[in-house]
Amino acid sequence: MAICDRSDRKDLLKAYEDLRVADVRDGMDTMLHHGSGSMNPAIRPLFRTRAFGIARTCRYLPYQGTVPELSPEEYWQWTSRYYEEICPYPWIEDIAEGDFIVIDQSGVDAGLMGSDNTLNCLRKGARGFVTSGGVRDTDEIIRQKIPFFSAMISQSMVQGRLQFDAKDLPVSVGGVAVFPGDVVVADGDGVIVVPRKMAAAVAEHAHAEHQRDKLRRAAHYESLGWDLDSTVT
Repeated sequence: MAICDRSDRKDLLKAYEDLRVADVRDGMDTMLHHGSGSMNPAIRPLFRTRAFGIARTCRYLPYQGTVPELSPEEYWQWTSRYYEEICPYPWIEDIAEGDFIVIDQSGVDAGLMGSDNTLNCLRKGARGFVTSGGVRDTDEIIRQKIPFFSAMISQSMVQGRLQFDAKDLPVSVGGVAVFPGDVVVADGDGVIVVPRKMAAAVAEHAHAEHQRDKLRRAAHYESLGWDLDSTVT
């Protein structure tokens, strides 16, 4: 499924490349959308980082089966089948440059994503991840500098905990409805989602506020005798 056409994606990504979450929030407020867009503060980054992109969505549900009685050798054979038949990742093959992966994980405490499969997504063009569930291998993900925002940090893999439901559909993460093609911006202030139909207008208002902020802070820098940095120029 194409998440925005190619020229539209390019324009949207360009429009949001310099914007902070706070700027986007101000842009949405300017358009009187005060009550929408911002994910619950419980959705937090693994480390201080910033990412933005076009929402590519998927949904996983709590596992509905039972874990069979198996020997260790049988268990790992079962695990291999589990990833193929019960909890696959079909959306990874669809990733396009500039995608932000949005995972409705039904709040399950399990590491659907970890240090290996996030790198696979990164290679295909993903710019960041947000999930309503957990993520594991977090020390490696931080070392790899992969922007990841989650409701929790998990220890476990998915077998016996999650099953794949659907991809490229509206999902709910952090109390926000996210549709494929929406714009997602994330940084130390959290995650905000801009509906595709208003994304261009929000970016315009957000840039205006960002420029006002830069001018005000640059004046403070000069008064304090500080060298101007990239956040004020």
